Amino acid sequence: MSFLTLESVSKSFGANTVVKEFDLGVRKGEFISFLGPSGCGKTTVLRMVAGFETPTSGAITIDGEDVTMLPANKRRIGMVFQAYALFPNMNVYDNVAFGLKINGMDNAAVDRRVRDMLDMIALGHLADRYPYQMSGGQQQRVALARALAPQPRVLLLDEPLSALDAKIRLSLREDIRKIQRELGITTVFVTHDQEEALSISDRVIVMNKGRADQMGTPSEIYNRPKTRFVAEFVGTLNMFDARVADAGANRLNLAGRDIALPSSSGAALRNGETVKLALRPEAFYLDAQRPDDVPLEGRVQHMGFHGSIIRAKVTVGEQTVTIDMFNQANVAMPSVGEPIKLYFSPADALVLAA
Repeated sequence: MSFLTLESVSKSFGANTVVKEFDLGVRKGEFISFLGPSGCGKTTVLRMVAGFETPTSGAITIDGEDVTMLPANKRRIGMVFQAYALFPNMNVYDNVAFGLKINGMDNAAVDRRVRDMLDMIALGHLADRYPYQMSGGQQQRVALARALAPQPRVLLLDEPLSALDAKIRLSLREDIRKIQRELGITTVFVTHDQEEALSISDRVIVMNKGRADQMGTPSEIYNRPKTRFVAEFVGTLNMFDARVADAGANRLNLAGRDIALPSSSGAALRNGETVKLALRPEAFYLDAQRPDDVPLEGRVQHMGFHGSIIRAKVTVGEQTVTIDMFNQANVAMPSVGEPIKLYFSPADALVLAA
């Protein structure tokens, strides 16, 4: 049963429709992420859930209550913004206490709740600090505590990590997920960062031009994209032109070699048509592992060391292929300019309509 539901929600600004017939059901306690490029409609959907925008059509319900026309301050929603949005004239304690006092909670209860929230974000020792005296990561933790203090029904996060440096972003996103699990709060997270969405979400909604191109677990989104947009937007893909040799048997011809694909490899095939065969960088390896592995011959163009991963660029025919390999201290990697033979399994290939 869905706790947060959007039914046929659309939003237009004049003649421009930015969200189109959007449907979504979020289970209680679920963490979902909206992922997509700028202008795809993800933040507009979030603002409609928050009550900052009114849908042009459709309905939004929370815990069975229709909130489509309900003012934002009556929805019991917590929201964390990209720019922290802390009150600069209030210290940490008063920022977190603000929503509680507005709700009429007595002073003793306010104090207990604020102390609990500050302990949760491990900033109790900074209760008397003002926002200008703290780092960006600390300010965003305070913003999270302030949003959660009134015990909202839903937590909304609008690109809360994008203003932070890489190390703080990683730490804070892990903290957000840990706190969300502990509290069991239904959470909607908006981001354009693929790694963020894939690493902390129960489900990811990939948006494109106001619609949800695909909804699924991070694994489904990455490993089995259902549209060309999702396949190209999420992660890195290597594309090869292939011709359908036998649609009934799922056989393609790639550079003169017949390849038998699993029946679940992607788009419906038609004999003789040209399709794109897509492979993730990690799908390649240097030694054949199965009898039906497909070999490709190329030449190393570039080797990049990324700690646990070595990313290579290999020229295969007239195109450049990106491959990722685990760094193994005792295994010599190919050198730039050296000929190389790559292998991939047909089971790892995605078929996309050309």
